Amino acid sequence: MNAPGSYPNPLLRGFRLPEGTILSGLWYRLARRFFQVSMSPFWKVRVFNRHYEPSCGSAVYISNHQSFLDPILMSFALRRPMSYMARDSLFHSWGFGQLIKSLNAFPVKRGTADTGAIKEAMRRLKKGGQVVLFPEGTRTRDGRIGQLLPGVAMLSQRSAQWTVPVVIDGAFEAWPRTRALPGPGSIVVQYGQPIPREEVRGKDPAEFVAEMRDILIGIQSDIRRRIGRPALEYD
Repeated sequence: MNAPGSYPNPLLRGFRLPEGTILSGLWYRLARRFFQVSMSPFWKVRVFNRHYEPSCGSAVYISNHQSFLDPILMSFALRRPMSYMARDSLFHSWGFGQLIKSLNAFPVKRGTADTGAIKEAMRRLKKGGQVVLFPEGTRTRDGRIGQLLPGVAMLSQRSAQWTVPVVIDGAFEAWPRTRALPGPGSIVVQYGQPIPREEVRGKDPAEFVAEMRDILIGIQSDIRRRIGRPALEYD
């Protein structure tokens, strides 16, 4: 099986992005470059299908959640800036909270229907931004992709022009939730083909969420088969 592409969207190359595209600020670009350089000595990170990043318009990225590294891994190879929905406890430390706020993160209360976080995500999407969601709600316990929370359907169906599935694989082995510090490892990030809002709007929310999970599982299975990792069994 041929490996997927590993090149950026041609419309997002260079310094001049399409008209109307939100540009990354200097601090965001510096932080992204720092992560690209600093992670290389510790992890072998491969990113595929970067060209699926929409060149303009609002987008929701639906990603599985394997480790604390995921927000960085999910977006550090893309060109457009991202906003991140992060659990509210991460903002309790003033210094760390200010840091992640400066990198476009905003809080969400886990285990509740946080309408404030949903409204903030919708506000950013309506301005043409991109929002990253980890709809499992917590990091995986065994590498498998868990059930997705239903709120993802609202954002995809009402506010985002594109829904982009993303799978991270190998970060669980590098930094499982049972370990205080990360170890070395080989990590793959692969993007799926963007789904336009027109294909999403007519679906039942529960049906859409189930389909998205099936897409993520399919991408994960493809990654693991291609690089020789054991398959994960799902019911």
